[in-house]
This record gives sequence, C-alpha cells and structure tokens, in this order.
Amino acid sequence: MARIPTSLLVASGLTGGFALAQATKKRQLGGLVFIAAVGAAVPRWRKVAGVGGAVALTGLSAGAMGASHPLAKKIGAWPSVAAVSAAAAAASWALVDRRS
Repeated sequence: MARIPTSLLVASGLTGGFALAQATKKRQLGGLVFIAAVGAAVPRWRKVAGVGGAVALTGLSAGAMGASHPLAKKIGAWPSVAAVSAAAAAASWALVDRRS
C-alpha cells in the first residue's frame, strides 16, 4: 500500500475537521479528526525530520488551527481554512515528503 503524504494528512485533518465540525455543529468531532490526522503524520515526521522536526510540524499544525479562527473573521471561514491548510501542508512537504 502506498503511503499517504504527510502534507495530505495534515491538510485533510484541518479541512476535514472543519467540515465535520461545521456539518455536525460539534467542534469536538472536528478536533478529533485533526488530532487523528496529525497523529498519523507524527511517526513519519519523526523518522524523516527527527524529534525536533516532528515537534515543530506538530506545533505548526496546531498553530495553523488556532490561526484560522482570527483569520476567518477577516477573510471568511473556508478561505481561512484553505490558507492555513496550505501553509501547514507546504511545511510538511518541504521538511518530510520531498525527502522521503
């Protein structure tokens, strides 16, 4: 089975988590999707980028989720989620996926 790129995992966790939270009106479900996606990416992040890289990418992903909230007030919810998802995915690709 082909490995799913970690950039796709983190982007899917952010966008899929938001979509689920919005559809169900249960933010916790969206958070679980996000946590599961990032949790699935962490082992490969650690293997390729080391512990420091995995910590940095985990923090960046969590920060992206947090940053999407105030950004949404300026540009709208979906554009905000798209922007932070793209940023987190790009970092994951640059540090891990293109090297593995």
